[in-house]
Amino acid sequence: MKTSRVGPWILVAVGALYFLLPLVATFEFSLRMVRGAYSFRAYEVIFGDPNFRATFAFSAVAALATIVLGSLLVVPTAYWVRLKLPRMRTVVEFVTLLPLVIPAIVIVFGYLRMYNSASWLPLTATNGGTNVLLICGYAVLALPYMYRAVDTGLSSIDVRTLTEAAESLGASRWRIMASVIVPNVRSAVLSGAFLTFAIVIGEFVFASLLNRPGFGPYLQNVGANRAYEPAALAIVAFAVTWGCMGMLQLLGGRAPKTTR
Repeated sequence: MKTSRVGPWILVAVGALYFLLPLVATFEFSLRMVRGAYSFRAYEVIFGDPNFRATFAFSAVAALATIVLGSLLVVPTAYWVRLKLPRMRTVVEFVTLLPLVIPAIVIVFGYLRMYNSASWLPLTATNGGTNVLLICGYAVLALPYMYRAVDTGLSSIDVRTLTEAAESLGASRWRIMASVIVPNVRSAVLSGAFLTFAIVIGEFVFASLLNRPGFGPYLQNVGANRAYEPAALAIVAFAVTWGCMGMLQLLGGRAPKTTR
């Protein structure tokens, strides 16, 4: 009996050590930039680098734009499939899983082939067009995670009953989507948003090949040319990721406001 209770705790402790020890070692190494003493000099260098602020801000804005685009595409699609096209659900799930099978480098080379400056839609001819292409590519990369999160949220509610009840009260389809469906799957959408943010903030292939000032290429460049700053960047990226997760969990845990 005691063994059955101690065993799970041992597994948890081993798992915690497996994940936390490398993080602790990375943090300790990032403090060794000044010889013979611990200091936050590496963090001062990183935060004082204008490229750090510029690339992180660019990737953060791109992540927010990707979240908006992904939500606008996925939530209505998943809702409509569950409501009107249940037989097409397996096909839609297969399509949304394709970004996990097709390498990102293949997708971005296809974009460059289709939307180069000599094509019928020359998106790569301007910085604005390239940014739009980058955000669309990020939405494709995040599609499996966003769709799975939203579809799981929709499975926990009775979509058909809620829709019929709202229609009996005279609500339009878009009113039902905004006032009934989205509030009930808000936590699922936020979960997908967190996963999307985590993917975009460190993505390298799209930003590098499209020549955009993303945070991923900056991480790679710093890691290839410096010693202590990459460790500090890893800790910063970890802190930002977990901070965003905490905020999303906090927002997602709040009950939607009720109105009379």
